[in-house]
Amino acid sequence: MAATTTVEVPHLGGIKAGYALSGGAYDPAKPTCVLINSMCTTVSLYKTQFADATLTGALNLLAIEPLGHGATSCPTEHFTYWDTAIMALQVLDKLGIDKAYALGTSQGGWMVARMALLAPERIQGLVLLGTSMDYESADSRAKGCWDPKTLLSPFFEKWCSPTPTPDFVVDDVWCGMVATLGFGAAGTAELVSFWTETLKDVYKGDEGRKKLKMALACLLDRDGLLRRVRDITCPVYWIQGTDDVVFGSQVPAEQIKLFTSSKEATLTMAEGGNHYLNATNPKEVASTLLELVRKYQ
Repeated sequence: MAATTTVEVPHLGGIKAGYALSGGAYDPAKPTCVLINSMCTTVSLYKTQFADATLTGALNLLAIEPLGHGATSCPTEHFTYWDTAIMALQVLDKLGIDKAYALGTSQGGWMVARMALLAPERIQGLVLLGTSMDYESADSRAKGCWDPKTLLSPFFEKWCSPTPTPDFVVDDVWCGMVATLGFGAAGTAELVSFWTETLKDVYKGDEGRKKLKMALACLLDRDGLLRRVRDITCPVYWIQGTDDVVFGSQVPAEQIKLFTSSKEATLTMAEGGNHYLNATNPKEVASTLLELVRKYQ
């Protein structure tokens, strides 16, 4: 489900950011990793990582729900991925965390990259999972990436309403897409049921509709980072699944080479991995994160 804990930060006039912190409190003796979830999911996407005693023994895990997701809310209807990056950095401030590693799944990859650009002195390393640093350009589509504007724009139009919609509940088709595109063959009936229930709880009523509409607008209208990632200086460990139906394998292989200022930039292909690699390939993700931290802490 969504986060049960929130913290208020000043960006956009006062955001309430939903988050989960392993152990329930920040341990300054351990390094910290921020985890940013994928489209329409919540901190629950990282339940396997929170249940991994090796990970939580070595790190503070801080999962933060982006704007438009989970328990996170703000007084303005409009926001971008840059706003979520600023919000996440302010959550670190509020929790007294000076520096952190950052891991992002799918859209979370775009947000943690923005965090590294905005605060290079604070982000110690990135783990990117099943993502792309481009917007959904014609070049990306020609190289095997999906076409979300064609696929998803009808949903956006359906969620626009000039009058309040107090009875709104996100439909089963959207819930099913979140699960099937993300988890692929690993999307069991139990998993699909969990995320359907979660989405219907988060995206209901007029506020839920607006929240969902803007989460999708962020995806459809986002800016690419291909001209910016050369300025990211921290190490970057990118994992891409060979069965990722959203971004494929060609684009990550090209884009990892654009991190020319990073201390280290590597791409690992996870055999049989799907889009939400932290859920479908948790062992590979955990070992990669621990390797990064041990090498650069």
